[in-house]
Amino acid sequence: MKDILNNIKNELLQRPVQSAVDVVLFAFILYALFVFLKKNDAVRLIKYVALVLVASVVLTSNLLSLPLLSRTFTYAFLLIIIGVAALFPQEMRRGLWKISSPRDMAESFNTNYNCSDEELEAAIGEIVRASLSMAKKDVGALIVITPEFIPEHIEESGTKLDAVISNGLLESIFSTKGPLHDGAVLVRGNRIMAAGCFLPLTQSLEVDKELGTRHRAAIGVTETMNVLTVIVSEETGVISVAHRGELKRYYDAEMLTDTLQEFYGLKAIAGATKKKRGKKHGNKQA
Repeated sequence: MKDILNNIKNELLQRPVQSAVDVVLFAFILYALFVFLKKNDAVRLIKYVALVLVASVVLTSNLLSLPLLSRTFTYAFLLIIIGVAALFPQEMRRGLWKISSPRDMAESFNTNYNCSDEELEAAIGEIVRASLSMAKKDVGALIVITPEFIPEHIEESGTKLDAVISNGLLESIFSTKGPLHDGAVLVRGNRIMAAGCFLPLTQSLEVDKELGTRHRAAIGVTETMNVLTVIVSEETGVISVAHRGELKRYYDAEMLTDTLQEFYGLKAIAGATKKKRGKKHGNKQA
C-alpha cells in the first residue's frame, strides 16, 4: 500500500495540473454516485461500492502486476454505473430529462396555440371552476395540461374528444357514473384532446404513502414530460398541482389561476422575462 501511495504521489508531482483535474473529477463523480444512492434509500450499497472502488485502485496498480485482475477491475466503475442504471431506471431517466430540459416554465411563452389569449384565459377559468366544484362534491379528477403534444401511446389509451374546455364537460367526464372518470383528461390550449387516459405511475419512494394512484400518476407523467397536472382528491377534496415530479397541495382558486396563467405563458413568472409568442392568434377550431 505504501508503494501505491508513493506511486500516486509521484504522478501528482510529475503532472500536477492533469492529476488535480483527474482527482477533482473522480471525487465529483464518486460524490454524485453516493448522493444518488443515499437519496434513493440505497445506503447499504454505498459500502459495497466503496469497497469495489478501493479494490479497483489497488488491484489495477502497476506495482502488483496482476494483469487478469487489473483488466477486470479496470471496468469496475463502468459496471457500477450499469448496475445503478438497472436498479433505478426511473430515477436515471428522470435525472437525464431534467438535465436535457429547461429548468423553468419560460418555454411556455413561446408555445403556439390555435387560440387567442382571451380564449386561453377563458379555458383557465373553466378549469378552475370545475376543479373547485368537484372538490366541494368530493369528485376525483386528474387534468393534464401540456404546451406540447403528448405522446401518442398516452393519448390513444383514452378516448379522443377534441372539444373546447368547459366546466360542465369536465364535470361530466369525471362523474363517477361516466365511463371515463378513472382516467386523465389531456388538455392543450383551450381544448380537451382526450379523456380516460392512462398515465405512468411514479416510482419515487419519497411520495407520501397516503397518496393514491391518481396522485402517483399525476407525479409520474410530470417526471418525464413537460406537462402540468391538476388533481382533485376524491377522499379529501384537496386540489393539488404537480410539475417536474413535485407535488404541491391545498390550492385555492387564486393560486390555481396564477399557476395556470404562468404555465400557459399569460403571466410572467418570478425571475423570468415574458417573451412574445411567435404566433399568438390562430384560427378557431369548430
